[in-house]
Amino acid sequence: MSVRLQFDGISKVFPAVKALSGVSFSVGAGEIHGLLGENGAGKSTLLRILSGVYRPTSGSVLIDGKAVTLANPVAARAAGVAMIHQELQQVPRLSVAQNMFLGHPLTRGGIFVARREQERRAAEALAAIDPSINPSAPLGTLKVAQRQIVEIARALLDRARIVAMDEPTSSLTPSEFERLAEVVKGLARDGVAVVYVSHKLDEVFGICQRATIMRDGVVVDSVDLKSLSEKAVVAMMVGRELAQEQHHSHATSEVMLSVRGLASATKVRDVSFDLHRGEVLGIAGLVGSGRTELLRLLAGADRTTAGTISLDGKAMRLSSPRAAIAAGIGLVPEERKREGIVPLRSITSNMALASMGVFAPRGVIDHGRLKLVAVQKMKRVNLRPFLLDRPIRLFSGGNQQKAIIGRWLAAGTRVLLFDEPTRGIDVGAKSEIYHLIEELAAEGHCVIVVSSELPEVIRLADRVLVMRDGTVAAELGKADLSEQAIAAHAIPQTQTAAGNAAGQDNR
Repeated sequence: MSVRLQFDGISKVFPAVKALSGVSFSVGAGEIHGLLGENGAGKSTLLRILSGVYRPTSGSVLIDGKAVTLANPVAARAAGVAMIHQELQQVPRLSVAQNMFLGHPLTRGGIFVARREQERRAAEALAAIDPSINPSAPLGTLKVAQRQIVEIARALLDRARIVAMDEPTSSLTPSEFERLAEVVKGLARDGVAVVYVSHKLDEVFGICQRATIMRDGVVVDSVDLKSLSEKAVVAMMVGRELAQEQHHSHATSEVMLSVRGLASATKVRDVSFDLHRGEVLGIAGLVGSGRTELLRLLAGADRTTAGTISLDGKAMRLSSPRAAIAAGIGLVPEERKREGIVPLRSITSNMALASMGVFAPRGVIDHGRLKLVAVQKMKRVNLRPFLLDRPIRLFSGGNQQKAIIGRWLAAGTRVLLFDEPTRGIDVGAKSEIYHLIEELAAEGHCVIVVSSELPEVIRLADRVLVMRDGTVAAELGKADLSEQAIAAHAIPQTQTAAGNAAGQDNR
């Protein structure tokens, strides 16, 4: 295997922070190479250097054995580098073809956009990986998995020799990942070098041959994944072995939250359940089953059309998020960056969003009290680095999530709603958030966790509600919990019957 990409002694120093120190490793032509590490290990900084966003303080990048100067993203693209971000850099209102030619449109006479020619070339690139995508369709009408494929097709248009993928499956279902994995393997067969960043180690082991593991800005090792276990890789990433702890229930018989016949204009219909003090209730189901929409109703973000929500036996009218917060209900949303934080504001400001009235009872902020509470709550959630005045956008996803949890602790919240609590979060931070959820339950809070990762639901929950078509299809106690049991209730019966029939035909 010839070396397609090589990092040679890459270092990057920001004011007061050394993000990378002497990073060296190589990726072969036709290789899918994992880049692993906790949030803050330096992976994103390295990818930004590769894509021309940052210039290295020292060291060099070599492509096909030649040192290249990636002064900006245009230069990186010209050198054959394509970057596929976790947060897709696309314009939903434009067509698929227009998105594929963003920044370098085809023109007639240098003036008019050659739209039909763009659509023709886009169709050629898409035909190789997913011909079902219409290049003239508005991008916003596609599923997330299809939008990822559009980005890959854009890389083919640019004749990319290197494709870097940063958490490409964080919003995909398992079946969508399988489709994307085949596309990525097809790129490798054509000689493209793929750098694959993901916190989902099962995916990394399934798609990558080798991986480079980073910690604190340095390379720990480059390894052959066939010779290591996931447990060994995790230990290399975090610098220690993570204990495999079992769930401990703190649920009591006291009903804190009672939901009866809850419905909305879309997705949710006739949902009823009780939530006990100290309980962690899991909610599972396929994408589109109504899980997120149910949490939004409980958080006052969407309006109910029927049903009641009672807290401590008292019916509540949760007509807005403000009303839910006043009742002691807080939501940690799925779309953390879009709905959970104010990116340019500090950790302290973000923490205080739900309880500013406490810190400014007469309209003037008591900064001393605010700082004292911020220190207490951020120590409680183990924020790293402990820089309370730093803009929250500069923290890793795991630490942003910790700050949001701290927000609800500061607000005195009793019912916490977690929607995909560890999406895009590394294994070390994930373990810490699991511990926080169990500590909150032990203290008498009640918690609802929605997660697409079935092992996560089983690990955290005392019992699980399985949703299908907007309603509760089944309730599973701890003794009945398994991935197979959840899947059996989550999949529509018509699909199950069709699958059984196909199995009979195949036999």
